[in-house]
Amino acid sequence: MRHRRLQILCVAVLALAGGAARAATFRWAEAADAASFDPYTRDEAMQLSLTGNVYEPLVRRNAAMAPEPALATAWERLTPTRWRFHLRAQVRWQDGSAFSADDVVFSAARVLSPQSLMRGEVGAMIAATRVDALTVDLDTRVPDPILPLEITTWYILPKAWTEAHDAAEPAPLARGGENYLTRHAMGTGPYTLAVREPDRRTVLERNPLWWDAPDSLVERAELSVLSAATTRVAALESGEVDLITGVPPQDAGFVSRTNGLGLIEQPELRTIFLGMDQGRDALVKSDLTSGNPFRDRRVRQALALAIDERAIAAKVMQGHAQPTWLMWAPGVNGYNPALDHRPLADPARARALLAEAGYPDGFSVGLDCPNDRYVMDEAICTALVPMLARIGVHVTLSAQPKARFFAEIGPPAYHTSFYLLGWSPATYDALNVLVNLAGSRNGISGTVNYAGYSNPALDALIDRIATEADPVRRQAAIDDAARLLQDDVAYIPLHQQVLLWAARAGVDLPLPANGFMPLRLVRLH
Repeated sequence: MRHRRLQILCVAVLALAGGAARAATFRWAEAADAASFDPYTRDEAMQLSLTGNVYEPLVRRNAAMAPEPALATAWERLTPTRWRFHLRAQVRWQDGSAFSADDVVFSAARVLSPQSLMRGEVGAMIAATRVDALTVDLDTRVPDPILPLEITTWYILPKAWTEAHDAAEPAPLARGGENYLTRHAMGTGPYTLAVREPDRRTVLERNPLWWDAPDSLVERAELSVLSAATTRVAALESGEVDLITGVPPQDAGFVSRTNGLGLIEQPELRTIFLGMDQGRDALVKSDLTSGNPFRDRRVRQALALAIDERAIAAKVMQGHAQPTWLMWAPGVNGYNPALDHRPLADPARARALLAEAGYPDGFSVGLDCPNDRYVMDEAICTALVPMLARIGVHVTLSAQPKARFFAEIGPPAYHTSFYLLGWSPATYDALNVLVNLAGSRNGISGTVNYAGYSNPALDALIDRIATEADPVRRQAAIDDAARLLQDDVAYIPLHQQVLLWAARAGVDLPLPANGFMPLRLVRLH
């Protein structure tokens, strides 16, 4: 089997008649769509990936995932709690109006609003202040030495256009909310939104007003949503699309043996894990009429010991996964391999722990799982059912498309008792994981803490990590936080998945470790 582990994806796709790459159309297919074109309504990679081709942040990531100037050309720290950003001159919104500090101040207020689900991606920022038309200060709640790294997925919106369309506040997706930005967009980025047919097709067209290099862009990019993996592979083979994401491991060999197709394999920074409701007095999806077994550490530990993750990685993922016991992956700042030793499955010990906790006969619980978001997500959840049944935990699996899945388990209802989720830190730093997944839900942290986990000792460590500038002391605090999460079994890490994409002959495209689709870097030959 031919696999290519590359930071830069260079595979052959359609020879172009007429020569100029930007005159071509790039067509790709994914299993699912973004829920909205409003980037503040969900902190989810697919949505941020797609909308990030129209909107831009102050600081972006290059092909090697290093930060570089975007709408800001330079920045400096004025005080421990104030950063100054110098904005790029002569940037135009796609309607021709000028980009300015007013748009940044507006976007800061919007991303920090109670309706926004992107608050966890702006670090400790609490406010933005206009200094002049091309200068803005960002204030932080506490000293935040890595703020520029934390805002690379905070996309700036046009103040006048957004307000004119009555969308000054994000519309909460979980409540069925929708406003003009749900299906429309107007950014400063490389592409404009030409056609939006949710869950079916999205067409983006080159933005001739883009400040960077509009002539280098592919003229048109078309996304097709093809939920079935076999359909995506068939569309690639037939030439209907040029690239597909989410190649199933079982199809990797076929793709790599097919003339004119290339298989691309890249370890992802995303960690797949299980969450357990620890916030409620009683589970909402269980046969138990009272009590919450997941509040007992021994029960959480029992579930972890019942799961044979090595079997999942070998059989379900067919080797395209790395078992883990940490919530952040190799390549994330703060990763310490000395702490990444997953305990072996031990069903006998797991049954003993359940008995000690008062559940000798086990209990039943519902497991919420997406079926179109992560590599083999439903198959992973299916494999968990008999593993947990061995210790008396009887799982009722509910696998559903990610749009319904996120609405079910996320705010405001958090209607879940047990769930599978994945997380890739946008900052490539462990603090992002800690703040979003493990910090107590308080309106600032815990925006993706669907488990309701809360530990004051961990919150104190998060505050220390967020403000510590010395790298040695900071790493020691991250290690302490990792140990605390492991001792608590706050979550059950499973593995870091491997990205499998495939393309036809002639496409050059970076395969970033965050799984985004940066269309500005696509080249057709």
